[in-house]
Amino acid sequence: MRKFLVLVFSLALALSLALTMGCKKAEEKTVEMKETATQAQKAKAAENKAEVLEKNAASEGSKALPSPPEIITKTEAQAVDPVGEEPLKDAITCLSRTIYWEAKNEGVAGMEAIANVVMNRLGHKGFPNKICEVVRQGREQGACQFSWWCDGRSDDAEEDKPYAIAKEISRKALNRQLPDRTGGAMYFHQRKVTPGWSAEYIKTVEIGEHIFYKPHGGMAK
Repeated sequence: MRKFLVLVFSLALALSLALTMGCKKAEEKTVEMKETATQAQKAKAAENKAEVLEKNAASEGSKALPSPPEIITKTEAQAVDPVGEEPLKDAITCLSRTIYWEAKNEGVAGMEAIANVVMNRLGHKGFPNKICEVVRQGREQGACQFSWWCDGRSDDAEEDKPYAIAKEISRKALNRQLPDRTGGAMYFHQRKVTPGWSAEYIKTVEIGEHIFYKPHGGMAK
């Protein structure tokens, strides 16, 4: 009888533990789902704001700064493309990947300078009115404006920290909170090369491993 009671008690204890663990896992899953939903909401809000800010930035002569409700927050920007593997379909992702791949080892100043070039091109004569189109201008295989886009390699971000910095720089650029380090540059190249086109433009500044240029008279080809 005693052995039977011990067995019953053991089974009851095991069942209780199983139920407790099951409830705990269910709670953890619920929390995880809620966090995922919140992240998705923040990402969508950021993408919607970026679309409006991008349109305003592309408007020639537009000087109006975004109002507080229009500004992309830090958490919203970081929620977009969280691991750097999403398709290049929104302004934040396209700008962040460009900053990351062109200057992820250049420090903040070098990364901001790349953002400046993209934003200076946006809506300017000779360039598209959308950031993703500016980034993808040219052919993906062969002649393109940004080397990372047509080098035949994966476009996914590989390092969390520099990609997070790139997204923060993108956020500031779209919010018009990023000073232009390049003096209005629309072109750049690495120091170790001297492309023939560089003689056609005005050199503005050297930052990190890149040299920046602007067109004569402010006109791009």
